[in-house]
Amino acid sequence: MVCSRCTEAVESIFIGQGIAIKNIQLGEVIVDEITDLQILSIESELNQKGFEILKEKNSVLIQKIKNVIIDHIEFSNKLKERFSVFLSKKIGYDYSYISRIFSSNTGYTIEKYFSMQRIEKTKELINYDELNLSEIAYKLNYSSVAHLSKQFKQVTGMSPSEFKKHQNSQRKGIDQI
Repeated sequence: MVCSRCTEAVESIFIGQGIAIKNIQLGEVIVDEITDLQILSIESELNQKGFEILKEKNSVLIQKIKNVIIDHIEFSNKLKERFSVFLSKKIGYDYSYISRIFSSNTGYTIEKYFSMQRIEKTKELINYDELNLSEIAYKLNYSSVAHLSKQFKQVTGMSPSEFKKHQNSQRKGIDQI
């Protein structure tokens, strides 16, 4: 689950099955008790909606890492510590371990994924056309507009102003990264 609509869709599946949810957030549903038959039924409904139940430990860990990164970018948290320290505390594992697992399973580093997500958020904010580039750079914790522009061009192959001219043609859903 990568957005509020996804969370609502998953929640409706569980409610439809008569299963009480203790907590639901991006990528995770916590319930009291559930039978094997209910799991199979939920898994089938989730698959029909384009979701899957993650069973493998590494897949769950990778999804948690992605969720923390997405939440961090979405809510523009200002950190008083390095992101690697923050992520390690949030996930509950040493950063070198989660970095190694993430890279070996996704084919790219946590830093690369973080950059790709920030660029996707930048694209979204450019599309909204409510903030100028300076405000976007500040909101997404870039050190400067120049740094944002340089990273944007590295990832997309065009400057933010060029992108604005071709707005929606380069946009990806965050679940497609």
